[in-house]
This record gives sequence, C-alpha cells and structure tokens, in this order.
Amino acid sequence: MFDYKSALKKIPHKPGVYQYYDKHEELIYIGKAKDLKNRVSSYFNHDGYRVNAKTRVLVSKINRITFTIVDTEIDAWLLENSLIKKHQPKYNVMLKDDKTYPWIVIKNERFPRIQWTRRIVKDGSKYLGPYPSVGMMHSILGFIKETYQLRTCNLPLSEPNIKAGKFRVCLEYQIGNCKGPCENFQKEEDYLQSIEEIKDILSGKIGTVLRTLKEQILEESAHLNFEAAHRLQRKYELLEKYQSKSTIVNSSITEVDVFSIASDDKIAFVNYLKVMHGTVIQTQTIEIKKKLDETDEELLSIAITEFRDRFQSESKEIIVPFELELEDENVKFTVPKQGEKKKLLELSQKNVLFFRKDKIEQYEKLNPEFRTERLLTQMQKDLHLKELPRHIECFDNSNFQGKYPVSAIVVFKDAKPSKKDYRHFNVKTVEGPNDFATMEEAVYRRYKRLLEEKQDLPQLIIIDGGKGQLSSAVKSLKKLEIFDKLTVIGIAKRLEELYYPGDQYPIYLDKKSETLKIIQQLRDEAHRFGITFHRKKRDQGTLKTELELIEGIGKTSAQKLLSHFRSVKKIKEADEKALLTVVNKKQAQAILNFYQKEKP
Repeated sequence: MFDYKSALKKIPHKPGVYQYYDKHEELIYIGKAKDLKNRVSSYFNHDGYRVNAKTRVLVSKINRITFTIVDTEIDAWLLENSLIKKHQPKYNVMLKDDKTYPWIVIKNERFPRIQWTRRIVKDGSKYLGPYPSVGMMHSILGFIKETYQLRTCNLPLSEPNIKAGKFRVCLEYQIGNCKGPCENFQKEEDYLQSIEEIKDILSGKIGTVLRTLKEQILEESAHLNFEAAHRLQRKYELLEKYQSKSTIVNSSITEVDVFSIASDDKIAFVNYLKVMHGTVIQTQTIEIKKKLDETDEELLSIAITEFRDRFQSESKEIIVPFELELEDENVKFTVPKQGEKKKLLELSQKNVLFFRKDKIEQYEKLNPEFRTERLLTQMQKDLHLKELPRHIECFDNSNFQGKYPVSAIVVFKDAKPSKKDYRHFNVKTVEGPNDFATMEEAVYRRYKRLLEEKQDLPQLIIIDGGKGQLSSAVKSLKKLEIFDKLTVIGIAKRLEELYYPGDQYPIYLDKKSETLKIIQQLRDEAHRFGITFHRKKRDQGTLKTELELIEGIGKTSAQKLLSHFRSVKKIKEADEKALLTVVNKKQAQAILNFYQKEKP
C-alpha cells in the first residue's frame, strides 16, 4: 500500500506542479499548486475540500508522487498546461478541441503574398489568427482581395529579376486585381504600405487606417486628383462596411482578453474574446469534459492558459467573471462591476450560454437519456433534494359546490408521464367542501397502499396548493412514518411559489427554469386528470337525479339504465321493448310517459 505520509513529508510549501503515477508507472494526473504541500495533502485528507467519489478513486490508484518546484504560480500554471498537452493523463480534464485552426499568413518575402495555412513555420512570416472557422477566415481574405490589389503569383520578385525583365504581367493585372510589381508598375514602398494597412486591420486598428485614408482623400481632392480620390473613397467605404460587421467597444479599451464560463456536473464551456483597439477581433468557445468535479475556477484557469497560447495573446489585462487565485506582475485580472468592461464580459457570457444551449440540444437529440439526467440533476440542485427525483407524484383535489369531491394523483418517472400509474380517489371520510381533509385522506390512502404492497416510494411529492394543503399531506406522511424518507413540497397557483414543510417563507424559481416547468407540467396534468374524473362523476350524479324524478325509478334502477344505455339521450330514444331488458313493464311505461311530455 502506498505510504502517502512519507511522500508528503518530502513535499515543500512552494509553488509548483505535482504528478501522480499508478502501480504500472502510468502518469494518471497532473496538477498545479500555489503551495504544493497543502494541495497534495488535501487529496489524502478526508476533511479536505477536494474529497468526492471521483477523487477517492483517483487517490486509491496513486502509487508514486513527483513534483517540480517553480518560481511563481503563473509558472506552475503554464508548466501544468504544457505537461497535460504532452502526456494527456487519464484524470485530467481535456479540452474537446483537437482540430488545427486556420491562420492568415503574410509571407516573409519581397512584395509579400497573403495566404492561409493550418501549419505555422518559423520562416519569419507574420501569422495572424487562429480563426475559429474556415468560413470566417475566407471572408476576411475576400475583403482583403476586394480592397487591396496584391499579387497572388509565386514569382521570385527580387530587384535584379524585375530589372532584367524576366516576368510579364498576367490576367490578374489585366482585370485590375494586381498592380503589376513583376514589371515594376508598382513600387515596393506602395505595396508595403498596403501590407501595413492590412496588418493594422487584422489587429483591430481599423480606426487608424480610416483616419489615414480620410486625410489622403482630402489631399488628392485638393490637388484635383479626383480619380485617385475616388479609388481611395471606395476603399474607405469597404473598410467602413467591414468595420460595421465587427463588434465595436469603447476605443479606450486597447488590448484585453475576456473569458466567461458556463458549466454543469459533467461539462463546462468557456468563451474567449480578444479585444484590440476597441474591436473584438477574435472569439471562440470550447467544451471541457470534467474528470474530478473540478471547480469553475480550476477549469477557467486551464482554458485561459490554452487560449492565450493558441492565439499568442500578450494582453496585459484579462477580464474574468470571478476572482482567480492567480498572481502575475505582468498580467492584471479584472472582475468588472459596471461600464464598458462589464458589457464586454456580458457579451462573452451571452456567447458561452448560447453555445452551451446549442451543444446540449445536439447531445439530447442524439441521446435522450442525456436530457433526462440533466433535467433530474438540475431539479435535485434547485429543490435541494437528497437524491435524483426519478419518481415524482403530484396530488390535486376537485369538487363542485362541496359535492362530488375527488382527488387525483399523476406520476412522472424520469421526468416523463407514467400514465399507467395515474390514480383517482373517491373521497370517503370527508363531508362537505374541506380541501385540507380531502388532501389528508388521499395522501394517506395512497402511501398506505404502497407500503402494504411493498412498492417503491417517490423521491418527491408535489401538492397542488399552499401551506394548508401541504400541512395536511405532511400529517398523513408522519402518521405513516415516511415523512423523513422523501421530500414533499406545495406549489401555490398565484405566484407559482414553492412551500417546504416548516418554512415560513416560500421560495421562487426563475420563471424560465426547467425545474419550474416540470413542476407546472405535473400540476397541470394532475388538474386535468382530476377534473376529467370529477366531471364524469358529477355528470353521472346529475343524470341519476333526473332519472330518479321518474315515478318508480330509484337509485339502483337509474344506475342500471345508465350502465346499459350509456346516456340519458339513448334512454329517451328507447322503445318499450328496449327498456324492458333493464326494468319491469310498469317502470318502462313510467319512463315513456315522463319523456313523452318533453316531446312537441
């Protein structure tokens, strides 16, 4: 057995990265820490904040611990990310994003070409990106081609080659897509000015380029060079159009990275926005699958490292939704409360929530069980339940002016109606309109029977009503000694407030909450089911009363007639022969005489 106490004695109180190996010497987990000794000890301390079922499985497999000391927590952060990418341990979260993203490259050559690539080669070329989609990247390249007349050929345009007249202009020159540097029709200085403008545009400095163009337009117009001024004006309009498609923020926000996160028990999503000179120039959202119930703080730290490395970001400020336990003298972490930075964070949060909703919908279409588990987990969290509410029952009462009282119960299993388990109750012990006593009787009868038949009890009981109905239900559950074995709540119709036994004040769920929607669905289904039964019983009672007005027809005869003919209308239409199959001759004649009076 692994002697963790001896291993812990060797670990210092310093920042660094720790690694866990199993008995087969396989690296199973890599972590970072501001204080190595405290963090590693927490895995073996059952009072520690990291102890949960998944962590206990990991700890049970640890056979050796190694660690690397670094100078700062940020260094540990970066080293952890690098090692996870290299070794991909079993219990570390993995960013679900393995594809290679496209980059725009400005080639390191005379009269540089602008192309796209998925491979970065250290040849001195300028790489801009990466871009989350090929479509976005091609849109940008299309804009550059429409706005700037750059060469697309791969000719070696050295000064000696051009002077020697080795090349001839091609079709691109003839149709106006190139200015012909191969025959010295365009000077290198003019070409490089276009390249610098493109760099500024791709870096978010569109405002600077627009101001320069405006000055050039005015200058050309002043010298009566109207054709040149028109070309510049066309370029200006294209740039304005391109800028309008970008997300513009306050231009005083020069260079920041923005991150937000949305997570549930198994998956987290992180959105990244890169802001340069008042423009969001890059954005991407990734999915992270949890392995050890990692916190949002841990997952966001991992994602920040990944994004900044991928997008080669050197921003000195990072906007985040909550405080992170990271300290770096070169980077400032900001949790904005208001203003433009707060709006940027809200924009990032909108993106991550939309992405999460879209992904979850995709998963649920492919695997309906995924939706069930998610809904039940959310209900357990919202309603503070001890276990998943796989079996839910809801009660509702109905009566008509104190008459024909009935109760109905509907059953949901795995968040879906289980109609074969629906039940009606004819109230037996309650006289008059007493909704509380009716609820008490229905709940008692329902669970007394389940206990007698040794059937499973529900995890959650919902009572349609406020404190009074809930108290009546609780009285029955306590009488049966099962109150502590399940959760019971009441829902009041007026404001959809939820009541818990013993709580003075109700709780309110968000009106858009899926948990509230399921509770409402249960309540409405119970009401529908109960009302249907109640109307049937009331109608039967009313019809019996009408038949009993006929001389010689009592309750028993009225019931026999309704059972045979199914409706009063058919009794009215029946002849003596048909009536004699149910009642005697004297009664049949009385019925015929009674309804004969109603005919014109």
